[in-house]
Parts: sequence; structure tokens; C-alpha cells
Amino acid sequence: MKGFDPRWTDFPDYIIGITREIWEDRKIATLHHYYSDDIVVRSPASVVVGNKGVIGATMATLAEFPDRTLLGEDVIWSGSPEEGMLSSHRIISTATHLGDGVYGAASGKKLQYRIIADCHAINNQINDEWLIRDQGAIVRQMGWDPKQYALDLIAREGGPDTCVHPFTPAIDKPGPYKGKGNDNEWGERYADILSRIMAADIAVIEAEYDRACALFYPGGVNGHSFGAADRFWMGLRASFPSADFRVEHRIGRDDPLMPPRAAIRWSLHGRHDGWGAFGEPSGAEVYVMGASHAEFGPWGLRREYTLFDETAVWKQIALKTG
Repeated sequence: MKGFDPRWTDFPDYIIGITREIWEDRKIATLHHYYSDDIVVRSPASVVVGNKGVIGATMATLAEFPDRTLLGEDVIWSGSPEEGMLSSHRIISTATHLGDGVYGAASGKKLQYRIIADCHAINNQINDEWLIRDQGAIVRQMGWDPKQYALDLIAREGGPDTCVHPFTPAIDKPGPYKGKGNDNEWGERYADILSRIMAADIAVIEAEYDRACALFYPGGVNGHSFGAADRFWMGLRASFPSADFRVEHRIGRDDPLMPPRAAIRWSLHGRHDGWGAFGEPSGAEVYVMGASHAEFGPWGLRREYTLFDETAVWKQIALKTG
């Protein structure tokens, strides 16, 4: 890969390798090398600008979860070393809550949850990122309800006027990556499926999903077949029926020894004006940053992984309702 250390055999090797170095090998100082000084890291909870903030957040997480592992399930990517590459890295993380921190006093609870991180890299360095953790799964395993966790977090951050406000386009910071992915047929197919679901064409699930599909959704929820997909997507869309759905980034890939697959980063932006997964309509303006991976087989979509941060959604609702 032109511009990258020759020890990396390809882009997935680079992404998985530096993740292990930073987190599990404790080479946190390599962030000075692997991340640009002015990197923008967006998560549903906030926007962090600059490498110093990333290093501080990394150390705080490891102080709270010192045995954390990050197991790379897949890297779905687009671009070229010369022009820059965008990786959508799906991770299973394990950790034990052994230190005091943002999740409260050390509890000894053992956690397992997914992450999807979209990172732009060029010349051996990451300079733009979108990061989604399954906060709903984390807090449930810690004994919290996501809504109650959001309310408690607002209080611990000093109340509605001083707390950290979740990500919305209004507080975004422009980064160097302006790409939208690639034109591979599998990315186009999955983007079309999600767009049809969000346009209330729920019948697309039975038409395009494998009847035996395996589904992995926020909150650590696992399911199979059409009914589980219907309940998840219907519950989300029903909460925000008038919100604007956008495909923010789209990648499709065909790789040796892998099924055809796709990575979509998407958003829902609008009012909480319907009954659904987020309860009684509040009228709150909500931005949902979402990411989905899909694998296809001979009978349609056979595996789907979707993440958004339930606690960030509840925090936006709470800031409206008090």
C-alpha cells in the first residue's frame, strides 16, 4: 500500500493491527503517529476534535475497563492508498468493569458489545472518524435501563444547561474526507433495501432477506427471520415517522473467501412524533447516527448488523421533555 508501512499486507490488516496495538498492546502513544493532530471523531454522544482528546478518552476507558479486547469481525472498505481509504470496521469488544468512571463505581460486571467505526486513512494515518458503540448493550449489562442512564448522565454532567449535547449536524466539524463510498452493486442493493424500509415499504424485508437470516441489533439484541427484522425497523421508524432518512456513506465489496457484503452509514433526523421503540411521542428533535453491515447469500440478505446509540436518543428526548 503506497504511503503505508510495508508491514501491513492490506488495508484491513492495517485497521485491525493498529486497533490491537493501541488498545490491547497498550501502545497508546502510537496515536500520535496513527491519528492526525486535528482529527475529528464523531460519535452519537459528542464530537471530539484533536488527537489529545482521543488519547485522553482512550486512557479513561482503559482505566475503567483495563482488560478490554477489540476483536475485528470485518473491515468493509473503499478507496485507494493514493486517494485515501474509508474502512467500516465491525468489532466485538469484551471488557470487565474494574475501575470507577463514566459508568459509575467499579462493579466487576463483564461486558460484550459491538462497535462500528468508519475511519478515513491516507499516508499511514487516520484523519477522520465516525464511531458508534452499542451503548444500549453496555448499560443494560451494567444494570441500567438506557433511558434512566441518559437521565442520570445529564444530572452527573451538571444538568441540561451544562451537559454534553449529543451529536447533530449543527455541531459537526468538517473533516478532510468528502467521499461517499463506491458504486459496487451490493452497497447499492443494501442502500435500496434500507431506503425502502424507511419509506414504509416493509414488504421489502420478506422480498430481500433470507428467511433464515441472522440479525444483530442495538441493545445486544439477536434475532432471526422476517419477523425480527420487521419488529426492529418498524419500531425505529414508527418513533420518527416524519424524520428525514439519509444514506450518508455506502460501500459494497466482493472479496475472496467472503460473502458479498455492504456497509451503510445512515441518519434519521427529525421529530420524535410517533409511538414506537422510544415510547410516547415527545416532539423532541432527534438525530440518529446509524451504521449497518450486511452479508448476502443465495437466498438474499443472510446477516445484518445495525448499531445506533439508544442512550444518545433518550438524552435528546430528555433534554426536550425535562
